[in-house]
Amino acid sequence: MKRTSLVLPAMVLVLSLFALYGCPKSTEVSSEPELKVEKKAEAPAEDMAAKEAAAKAEEERRAAEAAAAARARAAEEEKSREAAAKGEAGLQPIYFDFDKSFIRDDAKAAMKANAEYLKAHPKAKIRIEGNCDERGTIEYNQALGQRRATSARKYLADLGISGKRITLISYGKERPICTESNEDCWQKNRRGDFVIATR
Repeated sequence: MKRTSLVLPAMVLVLSLFALYGCPKSTEVSSEPELKVEKKAEAPAEDMAAKEAAAKAEEERRAAEAAAAARARAAEEEKSREAAAKGEAGLQPIYFDFDKSFIRDDAKAAMKANAEYLKAHPKAKIRIEGNCDERGTIEYNQALGQRRATSARKYLADLGISGKRITLISYGKERPICTESNEDCWQKNRRGDFVIATR
């Protein structure tokens, strides 16, 4: 009986120890891993914003370069049109007053020089191109350009050049050699160009 009374408390003690050591201990939860997770989550968003900003800056740079290249091309085209307007093979352009088609006094010397060139090159045929400034409708400027070309052909005929050697075309306001909206520029565009068609 004595032995049973000792075994029972010993067994209770052993079972209690097993119960205490067998249960998992509660772990303390640290806030640091959560902060690290948040920082990792924020990092891709920051990277994405930086990439978008870099892409936008690159796009703006390319657009600026394209605009600069377009301006350079327009300037080159304007220079070549001005060179063509100064005359091909010795032929000189003439200029007109606003909304007019008569040959001005300051254009008569150029017309005489053009007639002399054509007399010296009897096989040459020319095309007179009537041009206008940007003001007015397309239809009105087409008609005005035609009147200007016709007036120039008549003047050359009066100087002894056969009308059979001359063809006419009106470009209206479609071929400006200057693109600014001011009187100096408009004056350059109100012109008649003389172009060799065949020799």
